[in-house]
Amino acid sequence: MNTTYQTLLVELQEHVAHVKFNNPQKSNAMGQIFWTEIKQVFQELDTQPQVRVVVVSAEGKNFSAGIDLIMLAQMQQELAKINCEARKREHLYYWIRGLQNSFSAIEQCRKPVLAAIHGACVGAGVDFIAACDMRYATEEAFFCIKETDLAIVADVGTFQRLRGVVSEGLLRELAFTARTVSAHEAKSIGLVNQVFVNKETMLTQVIQFAQMIAQKSPITIRGIKHILNYSRNHTIEEGLNYVATWNAAVLLSQDLQESVMAVMQKRAPQFEN
Repeated sequence: MNTTYQTLLVELQEHVAHVKFNNPQKSNAMGQIFWTEIKQVFQELDTQPQVRVVVVSAEGKNFSAGIDLIMLAQMQQELAKINCEARKREHLYYWIRGLQNSFSAIEQCRKPVLAAIHGACVGAGVDFIAACDMRYATEEAFFCIKETDLAIVADVGTFQRLRGVVSEGLLRELAFTARTVSAHEAKSIGLVNQVFVNKETMLTQVIQFAQMIAQKSPITIRGIKHILNYSRNHTIEEGLNYVATWNAAVLLSQDLQESVMAVMQKRAPQFEN
């Protein structure tokens, strides 16, 4: 990983990439550079064979304060310069789609993504973690679909992705009220997997989870994420047919042979990236 980012820090150790939000002075508010860089980093991580798992955390006191309001103001200024209403609406549509694509890159990354959340995770921060595969939090972490309080319909993935994570009625409650959800409530409703006493403990455990995943067959882990994402949007029968097709193509892999030999020889398997 040789790329240098303005809003992110990226480290790689033992097949685990650790991406850190790095704008602590603004509580990791998501400005224009961030949206460009987060898409770029996940597209890069997807193509790096040595990367098997990704952990995301944040520097400073908060995970993210959401979208940078300065960026919203700048967008309004840009729109004001466009005289034609049709072109103005078209410009806004593709701007929103661009933001969506930045977080879709997380979901499209073939490697599992684990979010380690502390402090505030609000607005676009919730959109971000919704695109991750697993979520963990510290006891003081809190969550809020803040867009509602700004007279915005959340449009970067919260509603679409969290429907499969929390119940429909509860998602509507959180969206309509924009109320704050504590870490322990987030665990009780399935938004986060586990809650930890502090950030250090959380990161230690989350990285251990990531290392456990990194020891598995990489092609199998990539296949699992692909199948889970596919099955979320298809019927059970369609999902069963698709996974049968998938395994017909990749089941007889070198990794399968290595796994069997490792069990017989009572050793840890060694896989290619």
